[in-house]
Amino acid sequence: MDAPRTARAMWKLFEPLHALTYFAEECLEEYKAAGLKGFWMGYFAGRAAPMGAVTPAVVDATFFSFNPDRVKRALPDAWSFAAPDRVLDARLAGVDRVLTRILGSEGDGTDAVVDAAALARAAALARSAVEGLNIDGRPLAAANVALPWPDEPKLALWQAATVLREHRGDGHITALVAAGLDGRQALVTMAATGAVPKAMLQAARGWDDDAWEESTNVLIERGWVHEDGTATAAGTADRQGIEDLTDLLAAEPWERLGEDNTESLRAVLAPVARAIAAAGPVPVPNPIGLPAPE
Repeated sequence: MDAPRTARAMWKLFEPLHALTYFAEECLEEYKAAGLKGFWMGYFAGRAAPMGAVTPAVVDATFFSFNPDRVKRALPDAWSFAAPDRVLDARLAGVDRVLTRILGSEGDGTDAVVDAAALARAAALARSAVEGLNIDGRPLAAANVALPWPDEPKLALWQAATVLREHRGDGHITALVAAGLDGRQALVTMAATGAVPKAMLQAARGWDDDAWEESTNVLIERGWVHEDGTATAAGTADRQGIEDLTDLLAAEPWERLGEDNTESLRAVLAPVARAIAAAGPVPVPNPIGLPAPE
């Protein structure tokens, strides 16, 4: 198995499952019902809740690329409306609702995207891939893998996808920091390669034109970006190096799971990812950089 290459291929399949918690209407409704105010309070509290009632500074460090002012508008106020345990309940309730809508019945009916036995097997495989992972230096992965496991297979599969996603994301931040980039500069390099439109990244992460230009100028001086904001040859190569290191740091779950079991998990995640794409809650393009499933 080429584990780093497998890590990238599997990310394209488990990321849509995880990302439902950010985009699906059912998830937004559950956060609102819990008392959270608006999209961004739901996002920051929902993603941070596994770590407890953390401060904006913790979110700045672990989420990495957001304007701190946007974080401070959501936290710590969110915890006065809903404690982390209540937010976690809302997070799982929203995911339950949207997966029921998208995947259909888990019984023997023809409306199910994946039959019950295959879904249960996939959930068990995904859980075995993440339990016992080395989580040193990976705060979001550590917080999520420590949560109680849901009994229902589709929710256990979602939780495993969430651990995998945050494990990969923690490693990605390590790779970016090792390359000498801060969060805003990382976004500029992402836009420079054409992976995600600049306007989308600015809007999603809360950076105005002046802040973006400041980071662009730093990267121009470093030789990563041209005056027009596109990547230089050196910038393209260095950004690819970051992605390659991210894949390498995300390889452990698939090495532990093994080629045959990884293929069994892929066989379930692939139709799930396609069903999510067809239902439309996760937009493409998106600030995550997730492509449409093949």
